[in-house]
Amino acid sequence: MTTHGDQLAVDVRGLRKRYGDVTAVDGIDLAVRHGEVFGLLGPNGAGKSTTVEILQGNRSRDGGEVSVLGSDPGSGTRAWRSRVGIVWQDESAPAELTVRETVRHFARYYPKPRDPEEVIGLVGLEGKAGSRIKALSGGQRRRLDVALGVIGGPELLLLDEPTTGFDPAARRQFWELIRRLADEGTTILLTTHYLEEAEALADRLAVVAEGRVVAEGEPAALRERHGTGATVEWTESDGSPRSEHTETPTRTVAELIGRFDGEIPGLRVSRPTLEDVYLRLTGQDGLSGPAGQSDVPAPPAGQESPR
Repeated sequence: MTTHGDQLAVDVRGLRKRYGDVTAVDGIDLAVRHGEVFGLLGPNGAGKSTTVEILQGNRSRDGGEVSVLGSDPGSGTRAWRSRVGIVWQDESAPAELTVRETVRHFARYYPKPRDPEEVIGLVGLEGKAGSRIKALSGGQRRRLDVALGVIGGPELLLLDEPTTGFDPAARRQFWELIRRLADEGTTILLTTHYLEEAEALADRLAVVAEGRVVAEGEPAALRERHGTGATVEWTESDGSPRSEHTETPTRTVAELIGRFDGEIPGLRVSRPTLEDVYLRLTGQDGLSGPAGQSDVPAPPAGQESPR
């Protein structure tokens, strides 16, 4: 497979994965540059987690070419695996151990691990280093999962819906942690259902629906390219609120200025948000069509479950 020199940490072309009669990944192309935060968005069953599992080498593929840090993850060596960190949705740490014991234990799996105490401080758990995992809050356990993902000093960190179940404060604290890792030069691939999170963290995004990439680019560029029109809101002279969706908001505002002879009461012009664009791209704006379905059908008994 020919990659673009040393520019890409992840280079995926025509990736396919089936589970019986169900196609979970249907020709995905991805290009993640070294040092960037890349967001992978899509509804449940779109193929995000399956893609991440293939990138990490934990799941086989049925077709396509994949290069992660210059190697095919399907035949990745132990040395290659030490360069890739991953944080799954499910917690992986034993509940009876302390935070310090767990991080030190996982550090032994890597040839050149980061200092355990440094990593504990990096994720903000220095005050809980002696606490057993079962005594931690959900947000603290998630921070520990990230510590285990970065203890090996990975060049690439894969995050699969890392803030699911977080309250808003814990989610914002987690964002700061991801920004710190990115500032250190770690390449991060993030799957998330939270559009605000994707816009806050990601340099670029790919939107996946029914196993295919339907749009890719910087968050602002996606809004500009796939957003339609604007909504102009104002208040009439009798106090009643009015709104109009239009492709020519400047013209609408100019007409209102003429009507009101100056200041327009309650004027507000809003463009489509990233969430509006996402729902439109995945067919969920009206919850119609196949892309609006929340999950793919269950596979036959004995088969792997699509994600």
